[in-house]
Amino acid sequence: MTTSASDLLKLMEERTSIRHYDSTADLSKEDLSQILETAIKAPTAWNLQHWKFMVFHSDSSKERLLPIAYNQNQIVEASAVIAVLGDLEADKNTDSVYGPLVEAGHMSKEIKETLAGQIHGAYTNPVYARDAAFSNASLGAMQLMLAAKAKGFDTCAIGGFNGQEFMKEFQVSERFVPVMLISVGKAAKPAHKSARFSLDQATEWL
Repeated sequence: MTTSASDLLKLMEERTSIRHYDSTADLSKEDLSQILETAIKAPTAWNLQHWKFMVFHSDSSKERLLPIAYNQNQIVEASAVIAVLGDLEADKNTDSVYGPLVEAGHMSKEIKETLAGQIHGAYTNPVYARDAAFSNASLGAMQLMLAAKAKGFDTCAIGGFNGQEFMKEFQVSERFVPVMLISVGKAAKPAHKSARFSLDQATEWL
């Protein structure tokens, strides 16, 4: 195993959910941008990139978010909070994703049209669209948390917030659905101990 692979596995083992942050810790826009650049490299179905990230970096924006997240202190103590949104209309990204590949000669127009037909067919089912928005945006969210850890920052995925109020307060298009919030910063306290199922409990081999 190479050193980089060992480091990656160690990082994944050490990442924990931090709920208490050092409110004086600095997280620059440059570092946040680098974390997000890594997040958007995550895989998605048909490469449609079913996400939008809303970054709450200023104190004033986090204060607006606080009551929507049921006044959890980590919202204002963390250096930033990132809202992960899922795209319910990711099929509209088809031309943007595949058009440049056709123009560059990396894909034929016929293959693009075949893929576009498959995508359109899938998105006639609103249940699929919603499931895809959540599952694919969550892939980006996990990559974001690992990227933050690699840069020395801690995170917590937060499901406890009022999605409807979030949409209203921040005037989010109905094209998107709020999936989770992620607090990012420097830990003020270690994560509390948690139990994990054994591999035997979590897997079934066929």
